[in-house]
Amino acid sequence: MQQDGGGYQPRQGGGGFGADRPKFAATCSKCGKDTTVPFQPTAGRPVYCFDCFKEVRGDRPPRRNFGGGGRREF
Repeated sequence: MQQDGGGYQPRQGGGGFGADRPKFAATCSKCGKDTTVPFQPTAGRPVYCFDCFKEVRGDRPPRRNFGGGGRREF
């Protein structure tokens, strides 16, 4: 008889929030400093270093998009 251990089992590997993501080299659009970002920069869209991103974002909370597509069904 095999026991599953029950209770919480931390996930190993996978692509969760704590997973290592590839980093891409970029140049900050505001200060010109070399930086790395966790996404592929897109031509025509600004990329900011950590410090400039905090300034540009200001007091706004981080955007959360869980793939809902913005469509609601009632």
